[in-house]
Amino acid sequence: MQTFAEIAQLREQITTWRRAGRRIAFVPTMGNLHEGHLTLMRKARKHADVVVASIFVNPMQFEKTEDLTNYPRTLEQDIAKLQQQNMVDVVFTPTPEIMYPAGVNNQTVIDVPGLSTILEGELRPGHFRGVATIVNKLFNIVQPDVACFGEKDYQQLALIRQMVIDLAMDIHIVGVPTVREMDGLAMSSRNSNLTVDERQRAPVLARTMRWINNQMRGGRTDYDELIVDANDQLRAAGLQPDKSFIRDAVTLLPITDATQQAVILMSAQLGKARLIDNQVVDLSPAVTVEEEVAEAN
Repeated sequence: MQTFAEIAQLREQITTWRRAGRRIAFVPTMGNLHEGHLTLMRKARKHADVVVASIFVNPMQFEKTEDLTNYPRTLEQDIAKLQQQNMVDVVFTPTPEIMYPAGVNNQTVIDVPGLSTILEGELRPGHFRGVATIVNKLFNIVQPDVACFGEKDYQQLALIRQMVIDLAMDIHIVGVPTVREMDGLAMSSRNSNLTVDERQRAPVLARTMRWINNQMRGGRTDYDELIVDANDQLRAAGLQPDKSFIRDAVTLLPITDATQQAVILMSAQLGKARLIDNQVVDLSPAVTVEEEVAEAN
């Protein structure tokens, strides 16, 4: 495994692979790697001959300086983990000065209309502009055939897919299902900020989300009231709910009669950690055995 911090070094290696006809997969991360990241890299290996991973804490996507400062940085441990796992060929570890030589405020930006300003984007103005800009820049550097992203960040994945379509990028975006702990908590770098007591309470978010799923599958359509009830459950467990949404899984707009799949998007503050999670709910009517038999005849 090679490690590069400079763009020119990485591009030289990419050029060598391209000349050899190698297919390239890419996994961008912000480090503090856990099993969720490693799952993305294993998936990437199935889609390509070589795998590039990046580790870069992107200052442009942080609204609050405090959040950027507190984001866990474990670069040495991350590189050692990847070397031990032997699942990537190159790790790109640029600094902010390399990625934003003129400074963040003087950087050309990418903005995806609509998706960047609704839901999580409304809560965190500028966040998705920062995400789209850095992912676009990394795509231009790595020039991958395939890029893998976790479905845990559902809106981010939708935004990146739309950006790739809008900018006519020849990159296949692969969404990888959320990796969870045994108790259901979605794996996240921010989980390391939880105290022992908070870690025991954190799975309530996933359990509450499953409760909403069951209610919807049972026929409830009073979505606003469902969110109110769910937030009460979170507060009772000591979590402070942020905005939660039930939306069309494709458009992320409010559910209509035409919606076949919904997505539950939830977030909550627990101590210093902000937990986020999501679950897709199939709203299409179930086909009974009798209906299947009738259709076959």
